[in-house]
Amino acid sequence: MNKLLLLFAMLFCGFAQAAKPKYQYVKISTSKGECIIRLYNETPLHRDNFLKLAKEGYYDGTIFHRVIKDFMIQGGDPDSKNATPEAMLGNGGPKYTVPAEFRDSLFHKKGVLAAARDNNPEKASSGSQFYLVQGKVFTDEQLDNVEKNRLKHKIPDDQRAVYKTLGGTPHLDRNYTVYGEVVKGIAMIDNIAAVETGNANRPKEDVKMTVTVLKKREARRLEKELNKMAKAVK
Repeated sequence: MNKLLLLFAMLFCGFAQAAKPKYQYVKISTSKGECIIRLYNETPLHRDNFLKLAKEGYYDGTIFHRVIKDFMIQGGDPDSKNATPEAMLGNGGPKYTVPAEFRDSLFHKKGVLAAARDNNPEKASSGSQFYLVQGKVFTDEQLDNVEKNRLKHKIPDDQRAVYKTLGGTPHLDRNYTVYGEVVKGIAMIDNIAAVETGNANRPKEDVKMTVTVLKKREARRLEKELNKMAKAVK
């Protein structure tokens, strides 16, 4: 009997392990649409910090306070909750920073989630503020100029191909930590980037957000859907 119970337990544990999602996901909902973001396992400090804040409801009711078309949309400042139209935003956040987690394989293509920061020499990230990249499509000549004048290093060929088709903001690579990417609903970024802005690039119409963490069953369902879509493209 004990052997049967042990076998059952081993099979159950094996099934649970196999069913575990590969990644963790968050959903950002706004009046301009919603998107689902896959958080990278390669940047665990940023991933876990974002998950912690999202679960606490830290982002709920904050706005995208800085929007620059063909560049990015920025949010995550807790001071933006119910802020007056003339309020200067962008300095709020928890009283800590997150150490930089630069990875050569993670770059600023359109749709990525990255951490905002101030000019600290360690390039540590804000504890809460983030941006989603809209960017633009680049030519080879433009990328050559970015390499020479901004990056001081070569952009890998596979990344160049993405910047020439999907687009992004290559001059930010290895300077700001990229720690996730939109896997559904990238149109939300374009919708928010198109809003009219005023002083300090703040939208004249507040775009509030709600950030939720997908449950395991939702994440499993999403990964099955994404895998099916990937196979169909191939």
